[in-house]
Amino acid sequence: MIYDTIIIGGGAAGFFTAINLAKQRSDLSIMILERGGQVLEKVRISGGGRCNVTHAEFDPRSLTSYYPRGNRELLGPFHTFMTGDTMAWFEERGVSLKIEEDGRIFPQSDSSESIIDCFIKEAENLNVEVVTKTPITAITQTNDRFSISSKSQTYEAKTLVIATGSNPKMLKILEDTGLDIVPAVPSLFTFNIKDERIKDLAGLATEARVRLLDEQQNALKVNHPTIDQEGTQGPVLITHWGMSGPGILKLSAWGAHQLNACDYTFTIEVDWLPEMERSTFSEQLKEDKIKYAKQNVAKWSPYGLPKRFWQSLVKASGIPQYLTWADLNKKMILQLAQQLRSGIFRVSGKSTFKEEFVTAGGVNLKEIDFKTYQSKKVAGLYLAGEVLDVDAITGGFNFQNAWTGGYIVAQDLAKRL
Repeated sequence: MIYDTIIIGGGAAGFFTAINLAKQRSDLSIMILERGGQVLEKVRISGGGRCNVTHAEFDPRSLTSYYPRGNRELLGPFHTFMTGDTMAWFEERGVSLKIEEDGRIFPQSDSSESIIDCFIKEAENLNVEVVTKTPITAITQTNDRFSISSKSQTYEAKTLVIATGSNPKMLKILEDTGLDIVPAVPSLFTFNIKDERIKDLAGLATEARVRLLDEQQNALKVNHPTIDQEGTQGPVLITHWGMSGPGILKLSAWGAHQLNACDYTFTIEVDWLPEMERSTFSEQLKEDKIKYAKQNVAKWSPYGLPKRFWQSLVKASGIPQYLTWADLNKKMILQLAQQLRSGIFRVSGKSTFKEEFVTAGGVNLKEIDFKTYQSKKVAGLYLAGEVLDVDAITGGFNFQNAWTGGYIVAQDLAKRL
């Protein structure tokens, strides 16, 4: 049998492509081939099992700003299908969604099973064939037909969709077909830091601005004018192994290739009071020296930092625990300012979340026509989701990329076939 379309990859992008195509064209034969024993595994475990479906950002240009790779290419596709369309799609199929305070969007049920059940039910109702435990070993194209080989069988299709995520074996197969592949490196990881200032403070979180520095203590360039100079701002969580939280994860995503190149050994500069004016902060400290003259410096922070962390930074500034504000000398004030506004921390390694693993890299975006998500080199070959060199920070953006790509692929296939 020659299928109209075979989709390799039974994840978010694969199912979304199949369902949208089958909905428009009930006459087509559509198959999903999944290498693992279960489909939609990443959907199942994402967001701590709740599935962060998308993010409450409804302007296409603003939405692209959350993608370190793919931000330019996604602008057009997001004008076709984005957040509001995603929400409507699920609501129409009986999956109620909710927007949380930080903008993340989840099923009302707080369970990824709501999304999985929806997809599986839709696929069954629309006669999409799903085959699991079928890792692909080779892809060839002859006479406008694709031959997709597994260890035990060869399938044939008129068109082919690759939605396998960043699977290295599939990227090698695609490279063998002539596509240019950007080497995959980890994105979204935490920083391993051993430093007395954060020792025994695991679980403590505070707002901060973090910059990447090179060996000469200059800003490490990550090809983003604002982040290059100012870094990223957001909650930073101190962990047993170093630092995590949105402020760190966002920086790791933007610096994915640069940090891989330096083998994850680098320095960061942390401003623990990002909402306060930097240029006049030394004057602020001098005013506080007068204002809190009789108070013990180490007892509490006038800037709202967690008490234990404030005490750690005071100690790192060389200020004895018994000293009052009035006793601070010029050197101590300068050291305290440095610890609070530009603390330098050495990073030695990274930690990734296996269940939330995201990579930078994949099929070079120059290979793709983003009006259709079809390969420019191989007619009838479409690619969607993280198999492309597209990735985003946390918050539902990677799933939105999968929904958008899958929808547009389905639209074009419905016309083509």
